Amino acid sequence: MRLDELLAELQVRLNAVLSTRDRVHALLEAVVSVGSDLDLPTVLRRIVETATKLVDASYGALGVVGQENTLLQFIPVGLTEEEIAQIEHWPHGLGLLGLLIKDARPLRMSRISDHPESYGFPPGHPPMGSFLGVPIRVRDEVFGNLYLTEKRGGLEFDEEDQAVVIALATAAGVAVENARLYEESRGRETWLQASSEVTTSLLSGADPREVLSVVAARARQMSDADLVQVLLPDADGQSLVVEIAEGEGAEDLLGTSFEVSATLAGDAFTQAEPMSSPDLQSAPFPASPLRSLGYGPGLMVPLGAAPAVRGVLALAKRSGRLPFSEATRQMLQAFAGQAAIALELAEARRDAERLGLLEDRDRIARDLHDVVIQRLFATAMTLMSTVRLVDRPEASKRLQHAIDELDETIRQIRSSIFALQGSHDDAVPSLRGQIVDLVEGAGSHLGFMPGLRMEGQLDTLVPEQAAEHVLAVLREALSNVVRHSHATRAEVSIEVGNAALTLVVTDNGVGVGEQGRRSGLRNIEERAGRLGGTPRLESRDEGGTRLCWEIPL
Repeated sequence: MRLDELLAELQVRLNAVLSTRDRVHALLEAVVSVGSDLDLPTVLRRIVETATKLVDASYGALGVVGQENTLLQFIPVGLTEEEIAQIEHWPHGLGLLGLLIKDARPLRMSRISDHPESYGFPPGHPPMGSFLGVPIRVRDEVFGNLYLTEKRGGLEFDEEDQAVVIALATAAGVAVENARLYEESRGRETWLQASSEVTTSLLSGADPREVLSVVAARARQMSDADLVQVLLPDADGQSLVVEIAEGEGAEDLLGTSFEVSATLAGDAFTQAEPMSSPDLQSAPFPASPLRSLGYGPGLMVPLGAAPAVRGVLALAKRSGRLPFSEATRQMLQAFAGQAAIALELAEARRDAERLGLLEDRDRIARDLHDVVIQRLFATAMTLMSTVRLVDRPEASKRLQHAIDELDETIRQIRSSIFALQGSHDDAVPSLRGQIVDLVEGAGSHLGFMPGLRMEGQLDTLVPEQAAEHVLAVLREALSNVVRHSHATRAEVSIEVGNAALTLVVTDNGVGVGEQGRRSGLRNIEERAGRLGGTPRLESRDEGGTRLCWEIPL
């Protein structure tokens, strides 16, 4: 009988050794499995699944610890779809789950309900008995906690279970750190490529709006955000407008205006510092569209540094996702700052090009005035003195005609000089340019191009209010020529000189008639009267109509 007892004891010990061997092999396989992937969400779920298998737990979860000792993310394993649907919300890190956050040491108990801190489970959570909790450390920082409950068979978690999970948590910390470093390295690689792309595009002359679209797309790629917006200030600087949007719900946000004084983006804009929120749903900005669209973590990065902040790069993730990390914030801040510098350099380049164009125009104007006009004038004076020496009337008439042509050429060159030296703001069309557009527009309806002559400093001497009336009168006159004259030729002449502006429109059509164009003439007369001018509309002896509209300047 003694021999039987010894053999039975030997069998028990052999079974224990085999069980320990199997468990060690399972732990080694688990460590390899956890560390075999570099995608952080995949690594986290694999850690929970592996831990539940190692200790034969029915349920498992990993809670990622955030600011203020709360759970930012909760990854459950073992719950059915029906059980998940019954849970009102995931735990926030209160009660028993918060105990591990406050005191980062392993916690094991036979019955959860016996512990004084056994609360913090949300309504609808299934009842659980045995419990084992182990912190996961990444270097000296507690990244999160492993929660394992309900050991199968109604058993309790023992010391061996705790030792196995602690070993797994140690390996999990290394795997999490590797995954985070991998994400950061990939992000920095994307950042370098995006910075190079943005800078090259801007300095090669690409449209800034297109480049801002590239900035938004690359920022979304770097941060793994669900939505990225580029907010630019309006004219008075009191609001931020969504000029570019990339991601979910982007179409609904384009053109939306935010008050600077009442938004997280406004704080980033005014303080020239990045602003973040782990959950926009609980942020003190109830009117935020991002909140109504269901976004959670948010990050606002200013484009540029104080005092020349050009706008805000706004990023958001769906509720339940991890907030933006500090490494992401630093990377996006550097990217946004580099993009702002590239924008500034692009503007400086465009200003330099515009300045060079203006200098070329001034040089051409000076050359025309100092060289071309003087030579033409000298030639005309020589011809005028020659007219008296010519006896034949035909020759004298030809000379006089040549003098008149030279005089008209000088006047046209002077008009061109005024145009070159006038306003060159591309954003505001010049009066000359608008007159040319009106005449060309009438030509497309008439079937021929009216003649056009402009003299004097139209863009500098004509006030804005008077310019509006001039354009309206010219539009009305050309409209009458198109609709009523049946003309085959028309001429437009605008001259500024002797403190007055004179607009003359002539055609070779059917003339005014007794009832023709009276309503249009009344409008023309009223506009002249407002400015103290006089209009005259009359039929020409050779046929057609002549409108002379003159106002003082």
